[in-house]
Formats: sequence, C-alpha cells, structure tokens
Amino acid sequence: MNQSELVELAAIKAEMPKKEVDKVYRALRDCIIQAVAEREKVTLVDFGSFEARDRKAREGRNPKTGDKMQIPATKVPAFSAGKQFKEAVSGQ
Repeated sequence: MNQSELVELAAIKAEMPKKEVDKVYRALRDCIIQAVAEREKVTLVDFGSFEARDRKAREGRNPKTGDKMQIPATKVPAFSAGKQFKEAVSGQ
C-alpha cells in the first residue's frame, strides 16, 4: 500500500474527503519527523513508537572494490511496533 492508497482507505473509513485526510496525514507525518529529529520519542498507543537511535561508527567494505572503509557514527530513525500491531500481524 502506498501513500495515496492509504489516504483513500482512511478517507473511506473516516467518511471524510480525501483532500482533508491527506492534509491530516501530511501534518502528522511532519510532526513525527520533526519530533524524532529533535530526539523526542513519539508513542502512539497500540500502534508503536518512533525514536532516534545512535548507530556506532564501524568498519565496512566498499561493495565495488572490497576495500575496508570507516563508516562514521550517525543517528537513525527507528520504529517499534506496539502490542496491538504485533498481535494483528501475528494473527493472534
């Protein structure tokens, strides 16, 4: 499912115009991105949590040449599924 399909389905379920649902989707997405970029954890009960995690520097290999290279430390976004989400996916 892509963004437009998600917006269309949400519009049907919420009985709202797609244009309004798309505005809400974009606002929520932007708020989550901004909060995580500022190192805040965003928790949506039963859905999951978004947060920034630190990735340590490490040694890797150049896939073309096979030469060793140093990969610097960085922050990466992470998502942890909530209980209801996990149960729905596992079929429980």
